[in-house]
Amino acid sequence: MSTQLYPPSLKRKFFGANFLAFRRDPLGFLQAAHSECGDITFFKLGPQEVYFLNHPDYIRDVLVTHHQSFIKGRALQRSKRLLGEGLLTSEGEFHRRQRRLAQPAFHRARINSYALSMTEYAERTAARWHDGETLDISHEMMELTLSIVGKTLFDADVESEAQEIGEALTTVIELFNALLLPFSELLEKLPSPQKRRFQRAKDRLDATIYRMIDERRRSGEDHGDLLSMLLLAQDEEGDGGRMTDEQVRDEALTIFLAGHETTANALTWTWYLLSQHPAVEERLHAELSAILEDGRLPTVEDVPRLRYTEMVLAEVMRLYPPAWALGRLSVKEHEVGGYTIPPRSLVLLSPYVMHRDERYFPDAARFDPERWTQSAREARPTYAYFPFGGGPRRCIGEGFAWMEGILLIATLARGWRMRLAPDQTVATRPVIILRPRHGMRMTLEKKHVFC
Repeated sequence: MSTQLYPPSLKRKFFGANFLAFRRDPLGFLQAAHSECGDITFFKLGPQEVYFLNHPDYIRDVLVTHHQSFIKGRALQRSKRLLGEGLLTSEGEFHRRQRRLAQPAFHRARINSYALSMTEYAERTAARWHDGETLDISHEMMELTLSIVGKTLFDADVESEAQEIGEALTTVIELFNALLLPFSELLEKLPSPQKRRFQRAKDRLDATIYRMIDERRRSGEDHGDLLSMLLLAQDEEGDGGRMTDEQVRDEALTIFLAGHETTANALTWTWYLLSQHPAVEERLHAELSAILEDGRLPTVEDVPRLRYTEMVLAEVMRLYPPAWALGRLSVKEHEVGGYTIPPRSLVLLSPYVMHRDERYFPDAARFDPERWTQSAREARPTYAYFPFGGGPRRCIGEGFAWMEGILLIATLARGWRMRLAPDQTVATRPVIILRPRHGMRMTLEKKHVFC
């Protein structure tokens, strides 16, 4: 009988130590695993065998070359409790069909048509601000991106509901970790305050989305938004069918959550990093002054010209990738790096750890947008940087996210600087998304639009 050869493993002091350490500080745990054990680490989280891979070739192997050997990990399987069978959670032929149906909603021309809404909502946000005012910028960015995704997805002004919807989204995200606990499937059957809070938040989100679906079905109008595209989409390559209300709900909620939460957090970390690096901030403002003559709002035509703005955003997502880890569950035996990964093993890939690897990003802790010049990009392996995943499951909204991030940074930075409040503690909180643990209180400084 052959003996299973395992990769290097973290030494544990007692049974369950890995699980407790991972729960307490997952980013620190994964960084230590890579530092101590190299590019392939083996450990257990409860009964689950885990293989942590941290090399661009291995990441490409899992996400692209042999993607069919894996399905989504337990985290996203459990998130079906909220997202149903959306693009993030579905598998196999059903996922391929849903992606075919949703893809037209993310074509470049369609995404470009949302640019005006993005800048207008950003300008409305800035119009509420006052010079010298201290605000939680993470909250401000959440409300802004929520309004934008509401407009572009549903052609609806959800600003009046933004606080209530935002609170519901925060509730389900905060309680998401409980879904990942061992035996949570059994615990979920028991009545508990957390379960009731989760259900109330889910019901609140469902009420808004199903109401909009129903109104659109009855009107039969094409509003030119993502919801219209989802409702009108027909699977011409498959059975010719359309999505049911439930399928539209699952896709809409997935896009709603992903399109709102990820961009908001990327922007929050952007304002923080700019406040700590005045030379980068000044160069960003110089680009905006040169391109946005007389302080006008940016347009979709400006996006390719806002090269340094894009470099800033790329570097922010290197240091603080919204999706800090990706999980895949092996469905059959798979070999990587000379080790055999058995079926039903969890394979972890971490953009957060990979993006801070000194082999590909020297002085990796330093915030340096110059890493994103064309020559610097080409010198690195593709999967040394993967904030949007890769392969057939690559984020369908990546183009939307890049355009939105660039336009919102340009719109807000042309008129404002932000300075970290003196009493603000900065730390990460890795839940589904990499959030700031204590919010991000910053003081606003109004700058002359024409400078």
